[in-house]
Amino acid sequence: MNRTDRMYAIVQALRVAGSRGRTCAALAERFEVSTRTIKRDIAALLEAGVPVVSFDGRGGGYSLMKHACLPPLAFTDAEATAIAIALRAEPHMPFAPDGLSAMSKLIGAMSPEQRDGVERLAARIWMRSPCEQRSPHANTIEEALRMGVVVSIDYDTGGGGRTERRAIEPMALVRTHNNWYLLAWCRTRRAGRMFRMDRIRRANATNRPVKPRDLHAVFGDPPSNALPVGAMHGL
Repeated sequence: MNRTDRMYAIVQALRVAGSRGRTCAALAERFEVSTRTIKRDIAALLEAGVPVVSFDGRGGGYSLMKHACLPPLAFTDAEATAIAIALRAEPHMPFAPDGLSAMSKLIGAMSPEQRDGVERLAARIWMRSPCEQRSPHANTIEEALRMGVVVSIDYDTGGGGRTERRAIEPMALVRTHNNWYLLAWCRTRRAGRMFRMDRIRRANATNRPVKPRDLHAVFGDPPSNALPVGAMHGL
């Protein structure tokens, strides 16, 4: 990453961090440079008029001034290609249609030169499509998770068994062993249960709100190699 791209990425990292900001050490680790380099980049951003403020503490850090007006997000060719690769690698991921819509908006906002650059770079990344299919009820489950409402499902339990009109409270989506699973609070069992998405035969969202529950208290901490997406990307 060249300096211009890095400085722009620093601004975006601070934008995402909000009032929490980012420590100098965290920025240095994220962009694989020294803390001295980060300090020079911040100084250059200040000279360019970017409203960065520093804060005291262990190692010190930076945040964007509250209510600062910043230009709209933009992406480098490499960033746009990375997004396209992620979407291509997981076409059946949660909120996949929304991801494709976002990608279309991103490409549509690019200049012809940028689109050409992304197409040239993306053409050099080859991937084999996964075999699994996205559940036909994924949209309903994902929207219920986003809205925080109860879902009624029919579910194949395996071995020929099935439960019907099972009221569950969606809590999280998990990818493991090449399958997507729904972690939910089962109102019938009054406990947390894991449902394989491809075994859900019917899903109807209700207007009943879920009860606030602590995911870790219900299911425990995730394995060290299965961190939440937000933790993986510093959100």
